[in-house]
Amino acid sequence: MTASSPSSELTAAGGPCTHEMVVVHRVFRRESALLPRLVRAVPDGETARAAQVSAYLDDYLMGLHHHHTVEDELIWPLLRARAAADDLVARMEEQHEHLDQSLAAVAEWGPVWGRSADSVAAQELALALDEHRSALLEHLDEEERLVLPLIADHLTVTEWDLVGRRGLETLPKNKIMLALGAILEDATEQERTHFLSRVPLLGRLLWKTVGRRQYAASCRAMRAPLNGEAGQ
Repeated sequence: MTASSPSSELTAAGGPCTHEMVVVHRVFRRESALLPRLVRAVPDGETARAAQVSAYLDDYLMGLHHHHTVEDELIWPLLRARAAADDLVARMEEQHEHLDQSLAAVAEWGPVWGRSADSVAAQELALALDEHRSALLEHLDEEERLVLPLIADHLTVTEWDLVGRRGLETLPKNKIMLALGAILEDATEQERTHFLSRVPLLGRLLWKTVGRRQYAASCRAMRAPLNGEAGQ
């Protein structure tokens, strides 16, 4: 199994649909690239915009933390017990720790910049986010290449589905539609169909009637300066 074959991953029967993780990882790849650009695009002293971007950064950090916590609690112990993968799991855990360390400077400069929109704090924060992204991409690439095949071989469908449910349970209810939009944004048609099929009927209706517009409006407001648009 490889991350480059979404068709087989999404349609294969009898095992965990590990390609779901690839789609989720796209969110972190996209957002980690956007964040330093968003910080650099805020004019010096424009505190209202800095506070908006800072809140967006907080949502990213919350999502990444929850994602890694679920892996730490539900995936690594099973792979250690079943896949004779102690060295690989240890490497994944070390990478999680390294990512936490890469976020220390983000945690230091983020609140300072969010309050002041100071240009020096902005530069420090953006550089810290660049460093974080480098570490993140290395981790995601290795996880997809080395860990997902082990998950497919050693976790049951029920155990894998619990990983997805736990991830949703940790989200604040007012963030669920935004999280779904983030997942669907870069998904193929087949991937979108797959993810929406796993959403309860009420959730699908909310997405079609409210969530889709809410996510689009959020993206426009956040990314307008990057697209050469004015203001919010």
